[in-house]
Amino acid sequence: MNNQGSVKKAIPSNQRSVKKTIHCVSGLPRAGSTLLCSILAQNPRFRVTPTSGIMEVVLLVRSRWNKIVEFQAAPDEEAKLRVMKSVVDGYFSDPQHDQPVVFDKCRGWLAALEALEGILGRKAKVVVPVRDVRDVLASFEQLWRIDSSTWELPQEHANYYRWQTVEGRCEVWMSPNQPVGLAYNRIQDALARGFADRLHFVEFEELTRQPREVMQGIYEFLEETFFEHDFEHIEQATHEDDSRIGIPGLHEIQPKLNPSVPLWPKYLGSFADRYTRLNYLWRSVKQSPASVKPASPVSPPAETGAPEPALGPA
Repeated sequence: MNNQGSVKKAIPSNQRSVKKTIHCVSGLPRAGSTLLCSILAQNPRFRVTPTSGIMEVVLLVRSRWNKIVEFQAAPDEEAKLRVMKSVVDGYFSDPQHDQPVVFDKCRGWLAALEALEGILGRKAKVVVPVRDVRDVLASFEQLWRIDSSTWELPQEHANYYRWQTVEGRCEVWMSPNQPVGLAYNRIQDALARGFADRLHFVEFEELTRQPREVMQGIYEFLEETFFEHDFEHIEQATHEDDSRIGIPGLHEIQPKLNPSVPLWPKYLGSFADRYTRLNYLWRSVKQSPASVKPASPVSPPAETGAPEPALGPA
């Protein structure tokens, strides 16, 4: 007999809160998350991570715990949550990083906000980088054209026939098991689950054109004292081996913030207009969080042949 449900009960917040103030950066790929984290890292109170895998470790504990026969025989949900919390505590207890505020960059947190809030013992605060979906797709197309002479992406091999046209490549990226479609659906589902007040959307276009105003909005959301950032001299705060995830240059940033210019007219053309409506998802939240009606989930036109996205966020 499974007694798991009978032992669940509220856990006092003083037993659940983690030692540092942890926020998340979780949004669309190619939407400036590495850039935003590097700007945030200018504040000596803030530590930012590269693309993080700690969520996967936490969810592995959650997944495997109830499959262990000893825990089935003596279920203890409080102990499980303490272990999940200790994983996060231990990960961010590096003595070389004494900053009191940590930003964990991982797109997956949007799908695991319930677990995150159980660990934190409070409502989560998630900074969500987004960008005109047409330009997200155009950015992937641009990178592919630059690197395709010597690199073959996993998506290219798994979707050979659709990969022969720019329209087909965009369809692949927008599939729900690929980076753009998966990230978009996670944002939509977090809103559908009632987490709009935990999310602060940062549009890439606004960040590059009105950086100070955008950063002020982030600080207000985080309830942190504003810090004057230098947008003329941005040092990349994190580095990743992008060859491990399929494409070089995925997480490289420029040292100076310049206003973004739309890429989609050059790389995609007029067919990209079919994706314009998707931008309404976060713009409607920014206008009226309580009345948001998310767009329909992104669905693939055909099977992609690849079970998991191979590329991380930019």
